[in-house]
Amino acid sequence: MTKADSLEIARLAIAPRDPSRVDYGMVLAAGRGTRLGALGRQTPKALLEVGGEFLIDQALAGLEVAGAVGAVVNASHLKKQIQSHLIKAQPPLPVQLSLEEEPLETGAGIVKALPLLGSSPFFAVNVDIWWAGSLAAGLETLKKAWRPDAMDVLLLVLPTVRANGYVGKGDFYMDGIGRLARKHEAETAPFLFTGAQILHPRAFIDPPDCTFSLNKIYDRAATAGRLFGVSHSGGWLDVGTPSRLAQARALADENNQPSLL
Repeated sequence: MTKADSLEIARLAIAPRDPSRVDYGMVLAAGRGTRLGALGRQTPKALLEVGGEFLIDQALAGLEVAGAVGAVVNASHLKKQIQSHLIKAQPPLPVQLSLEEEPLETGAGIVKALPLLGSSPFFAVNVDIWWAGSLAAGLETLKKAWRPDAMDVLLLVLPTVRANGYVGKGDFYMDGIGRLARKHEAETAPFLFTGAQILHPRAFIDPPDCTFSLNKIYDRAATAGRLFGVSHSGGWLDVGTPSRLAQARALADENNQPSLL
């Protein structure tokens, strides 16, 4: 990428425009849940309950409130449980399933589902996140920041200092126009990826011929100067381990208590 290319992308990234329409979303729900131990072996992450709701229902409700008119859910581990739930639950928007014989990882899972998502930019949301009711607002933030001429990937990120119970070293640095750079392994970065994003299908042109993580897509977009982020102002908690799932459930119960004042 030349300096002129970088400057042009920067200009396009900050150009005023009305919020974009994003009609479709994907819920990434095919993982094995290995960090959950015995619980993950018998229950798919999508069907964990927090605050009296299944995580997959929270994700689909957030997509619908943010204006999506359809969703794709990928499923592999314990996929029959997810299929059965979606038949019974009557989701708030039409849902198609992208079934995987074995989990393809996030990147290859999206490549498989692309024919169901169309040719326009789409949301993608990790299912193992509790948003404390803020997912729809986060997706609206992404829509307002999305500039398709400048971006292939736009991640919803969170300052690590605001991440409840987070003990990692962050994922990205972000410059003044929102462009992201990945930290090196030994470094500590100020922003973590929340698990919600807008992706353009062109980011998946010539994908690796194997299972692969979305990190490969992010790295390719970063090299082209087309990986951006926008900060999330709402609640967030990764519930991929038993202790963090318990923490989310305690917080959800606390938030649902009637006020005594």
